[in-house]
Amino acid sequence: MASLLRRRKASETDHVGNTASTEHQAQEEDKGKEKIGAKGKVKETEKDKKRNGSKWWCLDNCCWFIGWIISMWWLLTVLYNALPQFVTDAITGPLPDSPGLKLKKEGLTVHHPVVFVPGIVTGGLELWEGRPCADGLFRKRLWGGTFGEVYKRPLCWVEHMSLDNDTGLDPPGIRLRPVSGLVAADYFAPGYFVWAVLIANLAQIGYEEKTMHMAAYDWRLSFQNTEVRDQALSRLKSNIELMVKTNNGRKVVAIPHSMGALYFLHFMKWVEAPAPMGGGGGPDWCAKYLKAVMNIGGPFLGVPKAVSGLFSAEAKDVAVARGVAPGVVDNEFFGRHTLQHLMRMTRTWDSTMSMLPKGGETIWGNIDWAPEEGYQCNTKDKHQEVHDERNLSTGELSSQREPGTHIGRIISFGKDAAQLPSSKLVMRDYKASSENNGLTKSNVSCGDVWTEYHEMNWESIEAVADHKVYTAETVLDLLHFVAPKLMQRGDAHFSYGIADNLDDPKYKHYKYWSNPLETKLPNAPDIEIYSMYGVGIPTERSYVYKLSPSADTCYIPFRIDTSADGGEADSCLKGGVYLTEGDETVPSLSAGFMCAKAWRGKTRFNPSGMSTYIREYLHAPPANILEGRGTQSGSHVDIMGNFALIEDVIRVAAGANGEDIGGDQVYSDVLKWSEKTKLKL
Repeated sequence: MASLLRRRKASETDHVGNTASTEHQAQEEDKGKEKIGAKGKVKETEKDKKRNGSKWWCLDNCCWFIGWIISMWWLLTVLYNALPQFVTDAITGPLPDSPGLKLKKEGLTVHHPVVFVPGIVTGGLELWEGRPCADGLFRKRLWGGTFGEVYKRPLCWVEHMSLDNDTGLDPPGIRLRPVSGLVAADYFAPGYFVWAVLIANLAQIGYEEKTMHMAAYDWRLSFQNTEVRDQALSRLKSNIELMVKTNNGRKVVAIPHSMGALYFLHFMKWVEAPAPMGGGGGPDWCAKYLKAVMNIGGPFLGVPKAVSGLFSAEAKDVAVARGVAPGVVDNEFFGRHTLQHLMRMTRTWDSTMSMLPKGGETIWGNIDWAPEEGYQCNTKDKHQEVHDERNLSTGELSSQREPGTHIGRIISFGKDAAQLPSSKLVMRDYKASSENNGLTKSNVSCGDVWTEYHEMNWESIEAVADHKVYTAETVLDLLHFVAPKLMQRGDAHFSYGIADNLDDPKYKHYKYWSNPLETKLPNAPDIEIYSMYGVGIPTERSYVYKLSPSADTCYIPFRIDTSADGGEADSCLKGGVYLTEGDETVPSLSAGFMCAKAWRGKTRFNPSGMSTYIREYLHAPPANILEGRGTQSGSHVDIMGNFALIEDVIRVAAGANGEDIGGDQVYSDVLKWSEKTKLKL
């Protein structure tokens, strides 16, 4: 019995040992597999990292490089400003007095109160009511300032910056309102001034908030809707009346910038028009309260880049960025479809349609002709010659644009279409394809990036391209075709033609008030009108387009063809954009034409014969990096820090008139171009 038990115990021990050995082997095998798997995962992870790293390597390094440049510029600026004056004078030479200090030494002091009218995008907007994604942002700036929310919650930011696509007003549950006071538009972002330099120089001769007013408004809205929603026009009227009353009856000098020039033109008609459409101020209100209107960079006849912005959410800078970093522009920044998000947002801003080209082919030219023919893009030598060898108020340039250039074609599909004579153009009627234009692409699949392009079939898209060229007149038909809802809202608030008879009762409607070719200036012969703008910077005039090579159903089907180039150093075709004279944003033709011709003397557009003056400022870049954005810049926004312009503004505000500051100052050929147009005066 004992021996049986011993054998049984030994058998069990062997079994246990075998089992343990088997389990140990299995565990070792599992560990080996885990190690192999881990190694495989490590290799796979490293491979993914390498692949992702190669995907973002260029962008990361570009961002670091840009960040390094900005940091170095900031550090140099801080060190420069911390140095004693005798050291900085040794580096850059003695700095000239600021215009305010210079004119204070001449004895100039406060005289006329001034009103600033900001343009599009330069005024701050803050949140008063929002969706759950915007918790914690009450009364924080969503536009202007640091733009921090763009990076933290980009889709939430886009949602709140968009207006209602049907009404053009606030979407349900969202209220953004303009920041009030001088801080509304003194700086666009930290360190990037807009009105701050002008305000500071006016303060040097004694101006303060009781003699300066910033007419802040929601620049996204159509002009009349700023009154419907916020009573912005009524508040501007009241503030001007109060400033005149509290300044011994001295009239106001209004200083609009950019789109603010169109907004104030609308205001001058609104304030005298009878209620309820107008402000009920009566036909002598402007004569009673306004001394001068000093328009800075005013796009009176529109800007071609408004067309490209609405058509493809592009301009020259966006097209270049797309070529350099297509992942950022096309889909990566907002998770996907960056430009589509931006297009959907900006197409709800009705104010953008106020800047579409006005005057049609009479002003902007047709497929064979444009008034700026002869402009040469080698502006540096040309303007120096003009400045040295001829009287500034008149002049002729003998330069010739390269042959085969037709900048009256605002949009051309293909470089050949931009250059061929009209007799060789074969244009397809794109409107004929509209009968088959159904909902061929799902709105649901595009989600938040749906635009009206997703209601077009491929045949219609190809037909648009096959039409080849579009002028300032036909491009409006094109926008009605590709974005009917957008243009339906626009047609209710803006007009782009030339009036045959300004006494026709239809021109009493507010939709015509911001078009200077379809409205009269007030009956106020003592008011002075100024067009003040930069020249010497090639400015967008027309575009070469192509079909987008994307199979994505939610893409934008058209884009600027950045491969289209003139080939020569002084060619006006750069990266798919034809350039002309201007301030980098507004062509000189648009900024100067009204004061050069349509408003000059007594005309049907200026029946009381208000005095008009053109003041052009020849662009000169900063002398060194420590000079910041320069004191002689003619660029559209940087001109707000131009010492010569600031001096002109202060002199008029202090009581001078247009003749006192030198009358017209003209460097470009705007007078000659204006004479080429066949406009009935």
